[in-house]
Amino acid sequence: MSALPSPSANASFIRRLRTAGIEPGDDEELRLNKSLLMLATGLVSITSMLWLVIYWALGPQLSSTLPVAFQLLLAGNMLLYIRTRNFNFFRLTQIALFLFMPFVMQWTIGSFITASGIVLWGLLAPIGAILFFGVRESVAWFFAWVFLIALSGLFDYLLVDSSAAAHLAVPLRTSVVFFALNFVAVATIIYLLLRFSTQERMKIQAKFDEAHRMLAIEQERAERLLLNILPEPVATRLKNSDQTIADGFADVSVMFADIVNFTQVAANMAPNQVFAMLNRIFSAFDDLADDHGLEKIKTIGDAYMVAGGLNEGSQDYTAAIADMAVAMRDLLHRDFAVNSANLEIRIGIGTGPVVAGVVGKKKFIYDLWGDTVNIASRITAEGVPGMIQCDTVTYHRLKQTFDFHEPQTIYLKGKGNMTVYRLIGRAQPATTGAAPESDSQF
Repeated sequence: MSALPSPSANASFIRRLRTAGIEPGDDEELRLNKSLLMLATGLVSITSMLWLVIYWALGPQLSSTLPVAFQLLLAGNMLLYIRTRNFNFFRLTQIALFLFMPFVMQWTIGSFITASGIVLWGLLAPIGAILFFGVRESVAWFFAWVFLIALSGLFDYLLVDSSAAAHLAVPLRTSVVFFALNFVAVATIIYLLLRFSTQERMKIQAKFDEAHRMLAIEQERAERLLLNILPEPVATRLKNSDQTIADGFADVSVMFADIVNFTQVAANMAPNQVFAMLNRIFSAFDDLADDHGLEKIKTIGDAYMVAGGLNEGSQDYTAAIADMAVAMRDLLHRDFAVNSANLEIRIGIGTGPVVAGVVGKKKFIYDLWGDTVNIASRITAEGVPGMIQCDTVTYHRLKQTFDFHEPQTIYLKGKGNMTVYRLIGRAQPATTGAAPESDSQF
């Protein structure tokens, strides 16, 4: 004795019947095809029985065997599809029924005239094939309908005398009514299917457009994020190639800015306060880097690194580095909204050759290496609060337009004694008759 279906299986069957057999993994095109074919099945089933009722109401007592059989075939095929989930078999057999059954009904009623052009219903097959299979596959279905029309016409031509009795079985007025009904009904169903299909495709297109818009937003957001990590030329190369990015630059000005006694100040603050303090200061430095056309390289704890000469847009990048250094120092002195903790910085600038590139594959970073970077970092560490120290190359490049204190010699580990120059600021234009301006700002 076979086991009865479980309640869960019955519930699943009813759910699939209610949703036209659409599965969660179906794409939008398949969902549309399933909905359309179920709609067409329902419309044809209702109409086939309605036609029989109208025939009886007008007088002719036609046999209900074929309409009922047609109904059972359509419904049984639909239930088989819901049970087996084989949509390919369902659409093939259902369209075949749409094609052949109208011709079978005409042949049982009589000729084109007595059947009132019922073969027009067969047009649902090639139309459905366009919707459910595709344009190329629909050609065979259309030729099949044309062939059956020609075959029916041949039968009518050859058997016209012997079918006279059949002509009398359906009055002329009834034939005229059903000619009109068949034309209107077939045109209406085709219109409804095409209208439903177009509306659903428009909805699908709207979903695609919305998805494309959201993708564009996410792409723009990712682009901005990438440009926040890498210089624009480097980001472009990284997107277009998987090759290692490493470039040599013959002349670059590098600046380090280090917050003085940051560890001691942060020790008495909550983590969110430490973050807020650093974020305000470094965000202000970012704005200054943009204003001066310089490239922020990275932050290392409480240190900030920026460089000039890495992109084609910068002209006098060494002077821009010096201007930014002075602006950073002055900003912390005057803007207590940014520097509420009254922090001081020391700054070091070095100029010379560097190697620049992207390191690693995960959480990568654009960085600089070379003796120039080491010098800038070390003279920063050897500075005092509020001081901007420059190496000899930077000094000779800026001495015509910037004021400096007298040179000093400091000892750098691994480098020995080295001459550094303390930058004051932009040189003031000479004024006739004015007393010389003192350069002792420290």
